[in-house]
Amino acid sequence: MFFVDTMEFEGLGNRSYLAGGPDAAVVIDPPRDIDRVIAAAARRGVRIAFVAETHVHNDYVSGGLELARLTGAVYLVPAGAHVSFARTPVSDGDTVTVDEGLVLRALATPGHTPHHTSYALTEDGRGVAAFTGGSLLIGTVGRPDLVEPRLTERLARAQHASAHRLADELDDEVPVLPTHGFGSFCSSSQTSGDATTIGEERRNNEALTLDVDAFVARMLAGLDDVPAYYAHMGPANAAGPAPVDLTPPRRADAEEVAARLAAGEWVVDLRSRTAFAEGHVAGSFNFEGEGKLATYLAWLIPWGKPVTLLAETPGQIAAAQRELTRVGIDRPAAAATGDPAGWVREGERLASFPRARFADLARARERAGRMVVLDVRRASERADGFVDGSVHIPVHELHGRVGEVPDGVVWVHCAGGMRAAIAASLLDAAGRDVVAVDDGFAAAVAAGLVTTRPDATD
Repeated sequence: MFFVDTMEFEGLGNRSYLAGGPDAAVVIDPPRDIDRVIAAAARRGVRIAFVAETHVHNDYVSGGLELARLTGAVYLVPAGAHVSFARTPVSDGDTVTVDEGLVLRALATPGHTPHHTSYALTEDGRGVAAFTGGSLLIGTVGRPDLVEPRLTERLARAQHASAHRLADELDDEVPVLPTHGFGSFCSSSQTSGDATTIGEERRNNEALTLDVDAFVARMLAGLDDVPAYYAHMGPANAAGPAPVDLTPPRRADAEEVAARLAAGEWVVDLRSRTAFAEGHVAGSFNFEGEGKLATYLAWLIPWGKPVTLLAETPGQIAAAQRELTRVGIDRPAAAATGDPAGWVREGERLASFPRARFADLARARERAGRMVVLDVRRASERADGFVDGSVHIPVHELHGRVGEVPDGVVWVHCAGGMRAAIAASLLDAAGRDVVAVDDGFAAAVAAGLVTTRPDATD
């Protein structure tokens, strides 16, 4: 009897899979921190016989090469992927026997990348799972614009054809098990739901319900911003990622924290946005450890800049360190834990700034005064409506554009509060008076704030 274990990585919005039989298994699109995969195989009591990549990933660093090295597994990588390490290239139609009666077949599904390959798992000739990587996702497909802008439309058309190929070759009841689509920016649009089948996708996925021209037009019109760190992931994966070192980083005292800030390095506070606003090291930035830490820190930080982590407990540092390795931020320069008062030198005080709701913003506007409303959502979100008179700088652009924020107290908001907290910390570190609006955007209308849409201002 076969099994499929799903390993979720919520911070990046991805999944990896361990699938096999009584004795042996295959791992699909493993994460960088492979100890979790090895532990999953140990719980099952199976040998990892194969490691398979659906493509050279653009959104995270793969652990496939190291996993194959440590376990002796055969490393399956699409033949069309240009990589610099030894692997077993797989082409369309190639098969491997994972365990008795359990066969994995490669299906060329270009679109997310030119070499993208999905894998169909059969047990005694019956389809039992389709590992679709960045091809067919839940209600959508992987985005086609991450490889080369000049290839985007061609890959979008290939994505449509690949979705149809999967639907044509696999039975309706076969589960679709994608890598992307659970919050990952590799998805071409928002997904809905947690599980799906070929039949459900045949009925609901626009790649399978629209003709190719309509599908491509709609997909290209809806593509969102690409995280800046994606530019580093593909080359790292093609070169062959090094093993990770998850040992605790060196401990930093208050003097070292101050010295690193003075040197222009990043000091990142992982505590909740509430705790950070109440008291933090002046000049530090707030990226909540419980939020999308890896995505936003890797997106905003100048690549290669040393980072020191601050948190309440060593466990929080360890969790953040693990997540950051998945996007190539391999070793924090240092870390400090405990009471924030111990992170500043004797005689220095913690900085702070106020938090508010949209109702507070509405009342403040009535009192007038010099104030700025800063919207740090993405352009696609702002297109659905924004606070009238607000300034727009997406959070991922703010670090380099702080000087563009008009004078006055800055009331900064996003869609829910997490990104506003990041932005508020950036502004606070730059010496601006800031108020972090920690509220859902729907509350803006309820508070009586006038909202408008971009087309209404034309």
